[in-house]
Formats: sequence, structure tokens, C-alpha cells
Amino acid sequence: MTIIKQEDLIESIADALQFISYYHPVDFIQAMDKAYQREQNPAAKDAIAQILINSRMCAEGHRPICQDTGIVTVFLRVGMNVQWQSDMSVTDMCNEGIRRAYMNPDNLLRASILDDPDGTRKNTGDNTPGVIHYEIVPGDTVQVHVAAKGGGSEAKSKFAMLNPSDSVVDWVLSQVPLMGAGWCPPGMLGIGLGGTAEKAMLLAKEALLEPIDIQELKDRGTGNRGEELRLELYDKVNRLGIGAQGLGGLTTVMDVKIKEYPTHAANKAVAIIPNCAATRHTHFTLDGSGAATLTPPSLADWPEITRAGGGNVKHVNLDTVTHEEVKTWQPGDTLLLSGKMLTGRDAAHKKMTDLIANGEDLPVSMKGRFIYYVGPVDPIDDEVVGPAGPTTATRMDKFTRTMLEKTGLLGMIGKAERGPIAIEAIRDFESVYLMAVGGAAYLVAQAIKGAEVVAFPELGMEAIYEFDLKDMPVTVAVDHKGVSVHKTGPEIWSQKIARQEVEFDI
Repeated sequence: MTIIKQEDLIESIADALQFISYYHPVDFIQAMDKAYQREQNPAAKDAIAQILINSRMCAEGHRPICQDTGIVTVFLRVGMNVQWQSDMSVTDMCNEGIRRAYMNPDNLLRASILDDPDGTRKNTGDNTPGVIHYEIVPGDTVQVHVAAKGGGSEAKSKFAMLNPSDSVVDWVLSQVPLMGAGWCPPGMLGIGLGGTAEKAMLLAKEALLEPIDIQELKDRGTGNRGEELRLELYDKVNRLGIGAQGLGGLTTVMDVKIKEYPTHAANKAVAIIPNCAATRHTHFTLDGSGAATLTPPSLADWPEITRAGGGNVKHVNLDTVTHEEVKTWQPGDTLLLSGKMLTGRDAAHKKMTDLIANGEDLPVSMKGRFIYYVGPVDPIDDEVVGPAGPTTATRMDKFTRTMLEKTGLLGMIGKAERGPIAIEAIRDFESVYLMAVGGAAYLVAQAIKGAEVVAFPELGMEAIYEFDLKDMPVTVAVDHKGVSVHKTGPEIWSQKIARQEVEFDI
């Protein structure tokens, strides 16, 4: 019989969550580097470069890969011969580990978990509780998988109860374009197939814990229907041309993972859960000898990449930018932003639109300004701000027309595509939407030279800040005419792939 001490599980989970906040899995880095090397779309290649540069910076600086440090999921396989030396439940031990990890003053992680989800939505303050799953198995050890899943990719989860004769491939290919770019491709797709509705979703989440090995599967060949399905989906999803950050390109997924379970004769449950460019997970085993030891990867595992400048790079001073200057920007242009910029995401937009509806003044003027959809990590030491990557812009779509019409806002910055109602408003008011790379939060933060909360401090990370920038990289995603690169890019690259105009060997 093995005795597992309370402190060993708590400490191991806390250490694991800190570890995955700044270390990508090595298999992920290697797959991303391969995607970078073969990418032929300059915009997508630059996005992947930013992700890889950010990843190395985080490994060196021990700071979060993404400002969204995730909702924690813990999978435990508990041996039947294990005895716990603890006055806490296993769930409480896991949550104490989460609490310690996210409150660690040496590397503060953003608390994103809200209690009362359809009511007050009050932040719990320490990112607890996590989502914890157990399996009781033979043996005398406790195997633990820890993952921190970003909200943007989790929001793109899909489920269907297909008829037994329906094609899984057809359904997946119909769903991936609907996921847009808010899950920050390139990443992985976890697919759960079979069981019941909740089992399929759990299988899809568990599948994402497996290493990227699609190239090894291609080399050795398939041995069953599940492996054949993986290869077919990997090829056909990439042929959609969605590409990095939805900009169009050759790599949308770096792997497709499938877990199956027997199902009822009348059902074919299938679930998709994507993993984003901030893939964070690790595992360890407790055998009674103490807390787990996690071995850091070598910095040699990261490629040395330098972003290449181009003729379409434009320097923009946000303090003097004019409407006429904005109208010269073309979809796909790279801009380097300097000067003062405001921030605001869901809660701040709700407060502002409520004030406008009530005929009240906003606490800060938006006229002629740019707003960045972000909820940054708290700073440590001499940082101006912690990692500050963009959040998914489509969540602000319903506020866009009001903001442009009533405040004089000039432009917006966020992650991924905009929906039809936002694009229509952008066109009507000849505004602009700029895209920052999701999964490059620490890199973006280096461009922020000053940060001050200027409104709604009670919202915490969702307060309105004023950032002072120096050369923050963004891409023109929707121009003043309403042309969206997230529509034109994938169309162009899927056609190039279909017409064999590019070397497509994945």
C-alpha cells in the first residue's frame, strides 16, 4: 500500500501549473517550427513566428505564454492500493494546488474563474475551482494530468449526436470553418467519438493530453479505423486553407487526436474540442516518495527565429492618427503601433453601452481613439504590465455599432475575425479592425511602456486601461470598406491548395 501525503499532491499541482504557464510541450514547439518552415503565406508565417518568439521568451522569463492563463482541468488515475494521509478531500487538495499556483507572487497568473455564471459573475480571485475528473484503477500510484485551457479555444467546442450512418468527416469539416479563428490556430483538434453526450466531450478533452505524433503515424502507416480517420481529417482540415490565426495558409491543425468509446446502436456521439497556440498540459506520477519533479525543457529545443520586416510594414502614431490615414490601410498590412491606446473587453463594453443608453457620460473619451480587447496579467517586479495578448473580438460585436456611432471610436484591436454585424458597422463608419496574434501575450507586453487604469477599476483585469505603446505589431484585419482578411485569406489559400499552386505536403 502506498501512502500519498496531502502536501505532496498540493505542491505537485501548484508546481505543474506554474510549469505549464511558461513551458510549451516540446512536441508542440517542434510541430510549430515545422509549420513555420513550410508556411508560404507571409502573414501566417509572421503570426507563427510571433508565437514561437513569445514561447521562447516565456521559457526564459518564466512568465505566462498567454494572458488567459486558463481554467484548470485535472485528471487523476488513482490506484486502488493508495491511501491518503490528509484531512482534506482530494478535490480540495487539487483546488489548494490551483490556488497556490495562481497566487504565486513570482509569476502571478490571471484569475479568470467567475462564480454565479448566469448572475453576478463574481471573480473567485484565485482561479478556483478547477474541473476535476477521477478514475479508480489497479495499482499503487496516482497518475495526474494537469491542463490549463484558455476560454477562447474552449468556446469553440462542438458536439453533435449524429445518426449511425452519418459521416464524421463531413460533420467535422462543416464545423471547423464555423469555429473561426478564435481558438488561435494552428493547434490541435481533440475528437471524442462514441459513448454518450457527456462521454464524447470528456474523450475529446482527454485526447488533447496526448503528444503530437501525426508525422510518426504517417511514416508507420495506419493500423485501425481511428488512425485512418485521424490522417483523413488532418489532411482535409488543412486543405480548408484557414491557416495560422485564420489569415489563410497551409497549417490549420498540427494534429488531430481521436479517442473512442462503445456507443448505443441508435447513436453516434461526436465532439470536437480544439487546443490553441497556448497549449498547456503536463503529467506526473505520485508514488509516495514525495512531490513530483518536473524536468524543464532545454532552450535548445526552441528554434531561433527573427521576424522579417516587409515593405507593407507601417509605423502608426496613435496620438496623431487621422481618419484619412486609416483609410489608406489595406487588409493584411502590418502596422507597428506607438502612442496611447485604451483597453476594454466584455464587462467594460457592457458598462459603457449601459451608460450611453442612460444618456450618461463615459468616464473616458473614446473620440478618435483605438481600443484593445484585452484583460492583462498583473505585473511583477519592474513590469509595466503582465502578458497582454488579445481576447476574442467577436464577443464585442454586439457593442460595436453603438461604440462607433455614439463615442467617435476610430478603431479596434483584438483576436480573430469579426462577425457580420461588426463588419457592417465598421464599413458604415469607415472604421478599422486590427488583429493582434493570439498566443503571443508576453511578446505584445514588451511593446507596452506605460499602463494606467483610467476607468472601472472594480472590474479588475477587465478595467479600462490606457497603455503607452512603442511598436506593437498588428495586422489590418477589416479595412474601412469592410473587407475582412479572415474571409479573403482562407478563400485564396484553399483555392491555391486545390489548384496545386503551392507546395502542400503536410
